[in-house]
Amino acid sequence: MKQYIIRRVLLMIPILIGVSFLIYMIFTLAPGNIVTVRSTGHMTAATQAKMMHEYHLDQPKVVQYLYWAKDAIVGNFGESYKFKAPVSKVMGEFIWNSFFLSLASFIAAFAIAIPIGIISATKQYSIFDKVFTVISLAGISIPSFFLGLVLIKIFAIDLPIFPLSGMTTTGSNNTGLAFVGDVLYHMVLPFLVLTFQSIASIMRYVRTSMLEVIRQDYIRTARAKGLKEKVVIYKHALRNGLIPVITLFGILLPSLFAGAIVTEYIFSWPGIGNVTLQAVNVRDYPLLMGINMLLAVLTLVGNLIADVSYAVVDPRIRLK
Repeated sequence: MKQYIIRRVLLMIPILIGVSFLIYMIFTLAPGNIVTVRSTGHMTAATQAKMMHEYHLDQPKVVQYLYWAKDAIVGNFGESYKFKAPVSKVMGEFIWNSFFLSLASFIAAFAIAIPIGIISATKQYSIFDKVFTVISLAGISIPSFFLGLVLIKIFAIDLPIFPLSGMTTTGSNNTGLAFVGDVLYHMVLPFLVLTFQSIASIMRYVRTSMLEVIRQDYIRTARAKGLKEKVVIYKHALRNGLIPVITLFGILLPSLFAGAIVTEYIFSWPGIGNVTLQAVNVRDYPLLMGINMLLAVLTLVGNLIADVSYAVVDPRIRLK
């Protein structure tokens, strides 16, 4: 196991180099750069040339990439055009707002969807299964922006129970538990949007996986030996049925830090997803490159965690 993890971590290095090169080329080939952003109508050609040389933009693309990669290794992704601050500082300021919202939704979705998926599989075609099948299809089909606007209309305008937008009450100076309560109060509506859509997809994964497992020969054998149905389902079937869910967990890990762009924009939640949309609108390439590199690293880490978890859940799997 230890050797496998070491090899996978070493393999991540050339993958990250390739990904970083593609990210850099895609964004630098787009129109605009830091010189064009900072230049004004009064800037002379000599000043522009000096800035081009200062930021190595007069060098070939490969050389520019090497300069950027050297700084990126130590966490220096340049300066954000929009926020006039280092990219790492901007990301650190907003990413935790997205993380707490996404983590709460992530935990709630798995805690609710896994039991529902198991019951739906064990009671296939029952009223329970049909009701939650319709709910899951609705959750997958309804766009997040539509669901968010409906919740705002009902619970923030018609019934002003929850705030319309933002993360805290405007003008408030709350601290301690009062601040936490204010944030949780503002988090309810975006939390419901993210959780509902996550439950829909996770529930379908669990149901499909469990249906496949409970039809296996060893499940029939366990029942034939006289084991209780709960033991058969939750001890023998569930462990193998969780393998596809672990794959889903590895895929969803980057989303904890990536934020939900549409949901955060609708509710004006000051997270990294909302910041990403703002960066796209103003062509803030350094910030976009930093965010994409973070997501690339998290995707590789998520895949590694999923692969290692396979062996933990199913002893028949050996990592070599």
